Formats: sequence, C-alpha cells, structure tokens
Amino acid sequence: MKDINHLKERLSQGRITRRDFIRSAIALGVALPTATSLSSAVLAATPNKGGMLRQALTGGASSDSLDPATYLDSYMINVGMGQLRNNLTEIDENNQLVPELAESWDSSDGQTWAFKLRQGVEFHNGRSLKASDVVASIQHHLGEKTKSAAKGIVSQITDITADGDHQVTMVLEGPNADFPYLMSDYHLGICPANDDGTIDTQSGLGTGGYKLESFDPGVRTLTVRNPNYWKAGRAHFDSVETLFISDTGARENGLMSDELDLITSPAAATAGRLAKRPGIEVFYTNGNQHCTLPMLNNVSPFNDNNVVMALKHAINRQEWLEKIWFGYASLGNDIPIGPANRYRATNEEIPQREYDLDKAKYYMKEAGRSSLDLKISVADTAFQNSDDACVLFQETARPAGINIEVVRKPEDGYWSNVWLVDPWVASYWGGRPTEDWMFSQVYSKNAIDTGWSETFFNNPRFEELLPQARAELDDAKRREMYVEMQRVVHDNCSVIIPIFSAYGHASSDKVKRPENIASNWEFDGNKNAERWWFG
Repeated sequence: MKDINHLKERLSQGRITRRDFIRSAIALGVALPTATSLSSAVLAATPNKGGMLRQALTGGASSDSLDPATYLDSYMINVGMGQLRNNLTEIDENNQLVPELAESWDSSDGQTWAFKLRQGVEFHNGRSLKASDVVASIQHHLGEKTKSAAKGIVSQITDITADGDHQVTMVLEGPNADFPYLMSDYHLGICPANDDGTIDTQSGLGTGGYKLESFDPGVRTLTVRNPNYWKAGRAHFDSVETLFISDTGARENGLMSDELDLITSPAAATAGRLAKRPGIEVFYTNGNQHCTLPMLNNVSPFNDNNVVMALKHAINRQEWLEKIWFGYASLGNDIPIGPANRYRATNEEIPQREYDLDKAKYYMKEAGRSSLDLKISVADTAFQNSDDACVLFQETARPAGINIEVVRKPEDGYWSNVWLVDPWVASYWGGRPTEDWMFSQVYSKNAIDTGWSETFFNNPRFEELLPQARAELDDAKRREMYVEMQRVVHDNCSVIIPIFSAYGHASSDKVKRPENIASNWEFDGNKNAERWWFG
C-alpha cells in the first residue's frame, strides 16, 4: 500500500507518466483494470495551475521581519519557509524527514555530517545556489552576538565548511543522530550570501516557490509564482496574498463572504455550523501543537516550585478540553513532548496530572501561603480563547486560595512586549519532530541565553541528560533518558501544559489539497502555498 501511494504521489506531481504508473503498479501486483482506474483517479485530481490564493493567518505583528532569525509565529513561518525560501531538509506531507536543498546527507559517527546540495537550483534573481550560501545562512545563527531564536539548536555546530560548490560539512560538539531534522527548522531558510560572508535577509530573495512582490509587516504579504522553481509539481498558484487577521470572527466572515479562500483557527465552538455552509470545508490535523502557561521562575512567587505545583493541580484540564476545545484536542500532562514524538512518556510512565484541590492546598501550605494573588497575561495570538480558558482556571483555583486576575493584552506586539516580559502568560508551541529539538530550543540552559526559554528553566540533571540522550544510539536507553527528562520537566519546570490542540482550518471548497497533509505546523506544515491548488 505504501508503494502504490508513493506511485500515486509521483504521478500527481508529474514525476512519472501514466504509462510508467500502470507498468509499476502491475509490477506490484495490481491488476491492469485497477491500475488503469487508479491512474485516471489520480490524474483527475492532479493540481491545476493558476489563481490567487487569499489566506488569513494569526501570529503576525508590525515588528515582523524577513530575517529568518527573527521568526516567532505562524505568519512569518508560512511566508518565509513556506513561500520564499527552502531549507536543507523538510518535513513532508507524511510527516517524514526528506531532502530539500540537500539531496542527501551522510555521517559515519553522528558527529561530522556532510550534506550534498542539489545542482541547478537558483535564487529568485537567477544566481545559482552554492555551498557558500548555506554556510553563511547557518553562520547567521551562530556566534555570541547572534540574536537568532535558532541559536539553541545550532550552537552544537563547532565547524562548518563549504567543500566546493555542492557540499557542506558540519562538525558537532558531540554525536547527534537526529541532526538532519534540525536543518528543517523554519529559522534555517537558505538566503543568498553577501561578499562579506553575511546574508541578504531583507530582500526576500530565496530559492522558494514564490517571489516577494510586497511586504507590509503585520498586515499583508503578496508573493508571485517563481517560474524557475526547482521542485517539479509544486507552487501551483499564480500568486498568494497572506493577511494577518487576529480576530476569529473577521477571518470567518471573510471566508463566508468569498473575500478569503483559506483561514486558520476557526472557532471550535462554531466549527460545526461553519462546516454546514455551502462551499466551505472545515478540517483538523492532530500533531504536537500545545498550549502552555509558562511562569518566569526567576520572579517571585514562581521561584518556589511548591507554588508552581499548587497551580498545576488547581487547573481542570478536562474542563478546558470540553468547554474551550469542544473535543478538538487531547489532554496535556505538563510535558512538551507530543503524541507524534517517538519517545513520549506513557501515562504508566508519568501518570496524567488531574484537578486535585487537596494537592493544590497541600502545596500552598508547603509554600507557607494561605492565599495567593496572581496575574496572567493572555491574547488570542497565544492560543484561541485563552481568556475564556484562563477564566475557567480562575474559577477552579479559587477554592485553593489562589486568586487569578486574567489580563487581556493587545494582539499586536504580544510576542515582543508580553511574552518573556510579564511573569505569567499564555503561550503555545507547534512542537518539534524530535525530543532533542524541543528540549534544546526551549528547555535547555542555552535557551535562556538565546531568549527562547519562556520559563528560565535550568536543571542540572536535565542538562546532564540532554547531550547523553542526543548521542545515544541504543533505542531502549535513549527512551529511558528522554522519559526521565520529561519527568524532570513535569515535576520541576514552571510551566503548565494543559492541552495538545489540533490544527484547525477552514477553506473554500475550491481549494484542493493532497490526501495527506503534514501536522508539524498548521496549513500542511505551513507549506500549503506550494502543495495545494485550486480545483
């Protein structure tokens, strides 16, 4: 079945002819009439070229920049990684790591990695991609002076060199079996190198399926198809208009009035009614996206783990699942490793934390407090209905003597003015394909230095295990380490992770998509502009 699906995918992308498909299908044991029928069905669903895709996303801001080192949320991920630029590797529609600008990679010891680059790839201005562009693009995120959010995952690189024009070699501080996954990070898009070894971050030049026409930060981006795109069967729209619309109702109204073709995050409470409207489809993908309520543990009272543990037992996660997400989610257990990850702890290994007033009161007593007054900052850009969710938290925490004031903050500038600034906030993460990636980027000591740690978590045992698990090749031992690290976060990190939420989308029925779509981010891993089309 996997082989026939692969053939169907190649036929739909124009990589093989119908005759090749039928011949290969027969070789797999498919009868001639069935193979012929399958080829007809695939070709009937083959993407059409043309049209302007009008899409509305959350996660934009007036401070947005084309510099990939600065990307913070879904809007710029979609524009930067999904339209303008490519990475060395990518996560495909089947959630598998596949080559992108690197056609292959190899390592004999997990510490020295050689990436062989595709030939014939051009930037939007016609200049050929070279290894020197890759070196400069990765170095953009390295060094003491860099402010890149990717520093936490690339800091393990001790040396990077161009071996001719078509190979890049990276040496790590220690073995990392998952290193090629990191090269798919949305900050690591490849930009053209300047003569001085820096990169051009502001023109929007890249090797992606679309070229930049205009960019109005926090408002609108317009891109047009790259006629010389190197990926066969990709980038079907003539142009893509990407709007930042934070208000859920405004996005839904734009879709219903035919002013938009595609929107993110329809309201869970009304998704059923929206789906019943003629010409509109609502669909969800489950992945590692999770909502967080992080506390800065260098600020009182969150520097007392007893206070944090009281809060972790004073939230009713089941109520959030039913009243805020209406079932389009699953319970979180105060660990950032999701259901799509390989080494996620089971409930037998780390029991599900439940609403328990007695335990909340116990930890309040251990903290020497009979009552506690707190403020939590929220906005829909953190996660939809975060204000309503935290009002529920307010109600369930009150009987434990915890009084929570829910402070609604402006959507614009939330990530620069509220997140990492206010002591307790609402936040979210898209999750990462590997445990090491998630832990390194957000929970390691190094993440504090890069400005990417939302808790200032710094645990010696966690830091000891991080490089050991990264280098361990024995699967059972590696799992044991990652489960212990999850337990350390579960019991010692000042973050509440109540929910793993599905990615919600709504579109015109004119928008077509493949049978499988990626779940590492919304909008098919934010690659919808090059993978989807109009029917």
